Amino acid sequence: MDMPVRLGDKLLAWASILDGNTIEQALVASRLPIVPTHVALMPDAHLGIGATVGSVIPTEGAVIPSAVGVDIGCGMIAALTSLTAATLPDDLERYLLRLHEVMPAGLGRWHEAVSPAASRWFAANPCPVPLTPKQEHTVLVQFGTLGSGNHFFEVCLDETGAVWVVLHSGSRGIGNQLAQHHITKAKELAKADSTPLEDPDLAYFLEGTPAFEEYIAAMLWSQSYALANRAAMMDAAVAELLSLARGGREVDRINSHHNFAVRERHVGRDLWITRKGAVRARAGDRGVIPGSMGAKTFIVRGLGNPRSYDSCAHGAGRRMSRTAARKQITTDDLSAAMGGRVWLRGSAARLVDEAPAAYKDIDQVM
Repeated sequence: MDMPVRLGDKLLAWASILDGNTIEQALVASRLPIVPTHVALMPDAHLGIGATVGSVIPTEGAVIPSAVGVDIGCGMIAALTSLTAATLPDDLERYLLRLHEVMPAGLGRWHEAVSPAASRWFAANPCPVPLTPKQEHTVLVQFGTLGSGNHFFEVCLDETGAVWVVLHSGSRGIGNQLAQHHITKAKELAKADSTPLEDPDLAYFLEGTPAFEEYIAAMLWSQSYALANRAAMMDAAVAELLSLARGGREVDRINSHHNFAVRERHVGRDLWITRKGAVRARAGDRGVIPGSMGAKTFIVRGLGNPRSYDSCAHGAGRRMSRTAARKQITTDDLSAAMGGRVWLRGSAARLVDEAPAAYKDIDQVM
């Protein structure tokens, strides 16, 4: 069909798979008084908390903390290597084991000691808002760690046979804590000021207020932390791969957010553009759009579409909730979908909610 589709006075959608709840959630956001023009739904859009995942929300003189989300700066990084299918290590199971050491992944997993890289980064980038000693320690030991949920790591072959290393992660525990703090504060201020909201999760900070300035500082710092966290993991992952391959080098790298807010100029106005599950795709911008486990990942170059505020999809997008996936998908289904790939087979029971069947088809999204 022709894209985008107009679903309301201030809602444009590029998505071909949308349920009624997702559309209604996006319509609620589009009706906020701080949204001066349309909200844009990306091809992978689906229901979120407060704001729709896969939406681009323009706001004037305000920001919505829950629209940025609780994983501030979450995004993708991809590195192209000089390796090919023929020069990959024969034993990728060994590589998977080594990654557990250099790049801890999963709930409650991080480095036991503070790395020199973490210390250097934090010394050069102190948090602009107060942190407790425990939070500062968390910042340091979680630097260079993957996290849980849908955060992942993969080794891919492109259409020429070249080897890429790809991973998805964000600002870890500290980003979540700072986000939750400010989301709660925005709700409290909205309640105290009797701000009319269809959804309390869409509470916002007005520009020029101390709360706004504090959130922006925390958000921008968290985005920088997420960017550096991904880079540190990629440095370690590529080094291990090249060591096992006994040669080769990194050729190229892309590192970008898909949960973030930034000030940009659109439709002749200075706006805050919040991309919740969306990639900035100005003309020439490069991005990474992954599919589900075992599916294709796309390396893309932006077209600068003004109606999407220079944005595009960030992944396949969920087709069913985690709860529904756990009820409908078995470990055998997941194992069959992963085929002969090297993956965390021993963790299949806790990965069923990330199975390919839980996501939209990446080819259709693209």
